[in-house]
Amino acid sequence: MSKIRLLLADDHKMVREGLKAFFAPTDDFEVVAEAADGIEAVDKAEQTLPDVILLDLMMPNLDGIEATLRIKQKLPEAKIIIITSSLEESQVIASIKAGAAGYLLKDSSPLEIEDAIKKVNRGETAFPSRITNIMIRELNKPSKPLSKCTTLTDREIEILKLIANGMSNQEIADKLFLSVWTVRTYVTGILDKLEVDNRTQATLYALREGLVKLD
Repeated sequence: MSKIRLLLADDHKMVREGLKAFFAPTDDFEVVAEAADGIEAVDKAEQTLPDVILLDLMMPNLDGIEATLRIKQKLPEAKIIIITSSLEESQVIASIKAGAAGYLLKDSSPLEIEDAIKKVNRGETAFPSRITNIMIRELNKPSKPLSKCTTLTDREIEILKLIANGMSNQEIADKLFLSVWTVRTYVTGILDKLEVDNRTQATLYALREGLVKLD
């Protein structure tokens, strides 16, 4: 099995060196690029196309949330994990809305970090229980009425459920006996109807509507 290619972005060299030292002896990971600020992270992501990107939340020049937004604009399929010491609710929600597939605290154990990277690499999401609780509170907040354009067909709802369960376009295509191109077209249509920018936001919609449940 090929190694998971990683981009590490943190303005503290000691943190990057610590992560590299953790990943070095393993057969599962390879650090292919490093970045010391958000702008460099965006550039390195575009240059190296890593499998998973670990982004520090608080970086100079461009923070992790804005870097996530820019990376997802350039590379919509990018898989990003925010890693930080902050449990600030607004930052957690902003990170998810920007398109992050995972959110890890810097006091996470090595096993938690390894497990999160593998899950995100498979197309799943990785949010520990402390973050999940924040997500649930956000989902339980009163929301404005949904636009009339959010009416989904039965097939679109079926695909939305699979998206929310972390399946990639290829996995959805295999499960439903469709071409990847057809699935991609459905996904684009779903995002347009829901008036959201990415799959993570679509997942939040599916959770709010009770189409899927958080583990």
